[in-house]
Amino acid sequence: MKKKMVVLTMAALLAFSATACGSDGSSGSSTASSASTGSTSTQAESTASEGGEVANKDKPLVWFNRQPSNSSTGELDMTALSFNEDTYYVGFDANQGAELQGTMVMDYIQANIDTIDRNGDGVIGYVLAIGDIGHNDSIARTRGVRKALGTGVEKDGAINSEPVGTNTDGSATAVQDGTLEAGGKSYVIRELASQEMKNSAGATWDAATAGNAIGTWSSSFGDEIDVVVSNNDGMGMSMFNAWSRDNEVPTFGYDANNDAVAAIAEGYGGTISQHADVQAYLTLRVLRNALDGVDVDTGIGTADEAGNVLSDDVYVYNEEERSYYALNVAVTADNYQEFTDSTKVYEPVSNQLDESSHAAKKVWLNIYNSSDNFLSSTYQPLLEKYDDLLNLEVDYIGGDGQTESNITNRLGNPSQYDAFAINMVKTDNAASYTALLSQ
Repeated sequence: MKKKMVVLTMAALLAFSATACGSDGSSGSSTASSASTGSTSTQAESTASEGGEVANKDKPLVWFNRQPSNSSTGELDMTALSFNEDTYYVGFDANQGAELQGTMVMDYIQANIDTIDRNGDGVIGYVLAIGDIGHNDSIARTRGVRKALGTGVEKDGAINSEPVGTNTDGSATAVQDGTLEAGGKSYVIRELASQEMKNSAGATWDAATAGNAIGTWSSSFGDEIDVVVSNNDGMGMSMFNAWSRDNEVPTFGYDANNDAVAAIAEGYGGTISQHADVQAYLTLRVLRNALDGVDVDTGIGTADEAGNVLSDDVYVYNEEERSYYALNVAVTADNYQEFTDSTKVYEPVSNQLDESSHAAKKVWLNIYNSSDNFLSSTYQPLLEKYDDLLNLEVDYIGGDGQTESNITNRLGNPSQYDAFAINMVKTDNAASYTALLSQ
């Protein structure tokens, strides 16, 4: 179980330099620290005591789902993450989840070694749907699968996450053939094909593109495909419905969306729950705390007056990165019935706050792509339940998944809001939003 470290002082935090924090920008157990800062929100206190208007640049801000970072190097954008003293990121532990997905796939292969090699050629071939080659989470998941299956090749100190196109002969340089000794036999594990699922309009993590890709791959070398792996369930389910289900090929995704969890009973291999119920709560809770002028740990690591509190086995807080990370859980045939409703609020933080002491506040929140399966079918429904519990009036803005301006153009009057929750199209573009709040 991951434990949280003692909190750094604010002076130490301000002295932190914006250096690379890992290629995917996620938290590891060695950098996890306590969620309690021991400080309160100056913004909220000054408003309450003076009744004055708060400048937009000083209002609470949460980045969520897409961590401000350099999409090429993974270096965190600490300018964005430290925009003001009430700025945080909420996501999930990408490294932990990526390793868990890779392990889940390998465990399945080993448990089914007698039947997994469909054409009996001694090669366990898999295809991989990559979401966004410049997204930290996608990079981590690709690396996690390749590491677990032994197909990863190191590049610049980390496993190469580039797509290989087609690699049926094992000649691609971005990956290598892995080996597996099981059931008294020796097998080769090969990444037969992989590509970024990006549509013609530029939207990534595109389910329709993944469905088309598996159609192309299966028509070209279908009997060689023994396993299908996807960076998320949206793409995974598209491939499962288009081909894998009928051909009884195990397919693995990520997000534990309702349809994917239900499909495990029909042959979907498994998925990863990134504790969206915890993430959605944290996204709004840190804003609520800042608006109330209370310690940021209230209702998170420390129980609030309503009894809401999270245990340290479901999240970690990294103070240097000003980031909260939910921990991941593998969902397989052994436990999927526990995850059939992905929009159910997390019971330990399901208690209503008293509006007399937590007055209603307005929040501007955007979803980078209104068509994203995970965000639209799981994350937003959870947010809509938590906003009631936390007495927040949230305006939900849906983007097109292609351009930042499709979202920023609808942030024309930030003064009418008390706080902001931002889900960027690209992780590099935090300044597009902070510039508007700084005017």
